[in-house]
Amino acid sequence: MKKPQKAILTEPLSSELTRLGERIRRFRLARHLVQHEAAIRAGIARSTASRIESGDPSVAIGQVLRYIDAIAPGKSFDQLYRDDDPAEALLQHSERRVRARSLSEGRKKELDF
Repeated sequence: MKKPQKAILTEPLSSELTRLGERIRRFRLARHLVQHEAAIRAGIARSTASRIESGDPSVAIGQVLRYIDAIAPGKSFDQLYRDDDPAEALLQHSERRVRARSLSEGRKKELDF
């Protein structure tokens, strides 16, 4: 009888798969790709792409590697975890909170109409 993959995994391995899926999702978002487009490029179903990004252990490693290659051609699996990706740096920059500051008197006069 076939057992569900999630039931067989230990908690650390399950957490690692979840982190991997999140990393792949951020990799895709940093390149402004929607999940459906990335899945088509990889030759997989959108539901499979969703399972990859959610850390589903039943997805074949070949599908994961094709999905990564579709998102960023030429990038290797270990480059996924490096922090030197320029697209990821731009995504992090855009996600940073920007504090609201009050306008200077000169800027207030400039905007007053």
